[in-house]
Amino acid sequence: MKRDIKSMLPEELEEYFNITGQQQFRAKQVFKWLHFGAVSFADMTDLPQGLRFELDNEFYISVPVLVEKQISAKDGTEKFLWRKRDGDTVECVLMRYSHGLTICISTQVGCKMGCVFCSSALDGFKRNLAASEMLDQVVFTQLQMAPGQQNNNKRVTNIVLMGIGEPLDNFDNVMRFIRLITHPSGLNIGSRHITLSTCGMPENIDRMAQYDVQLTLAISLHAPDDETRSMLMPSNKKTGVMELLDAGKRYFNKTGRRVTYEYALVDGVNDRPWQAEKLSELLKNSGSHLNIILLNNIIESTFKAASKKNAGIFTDILKKNGVNFTKRRSLGADIEASCGQLRRRHIL
Repeated sequence: MKRDIKSMLPEELEEYFNITGQQQFRAKQVFKWLHFGAVSFADMTDLPQGLRFELDNEFYISVPVLVEKQISAKDGTEKFLWRKRDGDTVECVLMRYSHGLTICISTQVGCKMGCVFCSSALDGFKRNLAASEMLDQVVFTQLQMAPGQQNNNKRVTNIVLMGIGEPLDNFDNVMRFIRLITHPSGLNIGSRHITLSTCGMPENIDRMAQYDVQLTLAISLHAPDDETRSMLMPSNKKTGVMELLDAGKRYFNKTGRRVTYEYALVDGVNDRPWQAEKLSELLKNSGSHLNIILLNNIIESTFKAASKKNAGIFTDILKKNGVNFTKRRSLGADIEASCGQLRRRHIL
């Protein structure tokens, strides 16, 4: 069975070339080709033909197929549906900000977490994505941009792991992806420009802190009390709000990186004044930042976004209590590209 060469780190490629008697500098050539869109070994024209033939016998190059591309009429956000080599599909989103281009990628095919306001788990969990399949979303989405957009520093500058799946449930592949995407010989996106969003898994938050990769940790909180959070996010039953917040504090203390907490306001569920007061108490002096968003609607869900009136009361309480927060705008909602709207789509 052929091996996945795009998931290999530079030192692993060097080891392979050493073992097979090839010149070591070939590893860097191959690594660069893989990270800039080569779809076959035949594309690697600076390699000897015999070596290209040998690599083709030993390895495969993951190449996704673009099934559909949608562009928001409201804000220009682009959503891509990619089909993997085994037929599985995932979505990713390209967003434009004044500071550059941000891509939101998926880390799993489907999701196990079962958050009731998110469409990613509606079709169940299929499998983890390999590091190469995460990298492909960045590489090939970038190649889909018009030539003029690729010039003048218009390449992807920021990555958020907030698409389909729970990144920390695919820990080893996600950490390998981060090592690949930040490598100077590849796309060289700095770890401080990467945000990983998780619904929990404190033990893996602690594991990630040991890597000291300096990325931004975003924790999907969505409720300050266990009863509400467990109803919205079943994974909370294993941990609880306080254990999760403690993990966030340990991450901050270990890495020095401020933790972001995500809070989607759901009508009549987590938008009450007492919850704003409790949330303020929990985050006070925590060195964290809070992102407040209105819930994005999902056809299959009965949960709806909080009213503007309730959202205003909620944020006024946060402001009164000195909570460091931002009201985040939702991009791409008209093409179901906003947080919680990505899913395993099957288009025939």
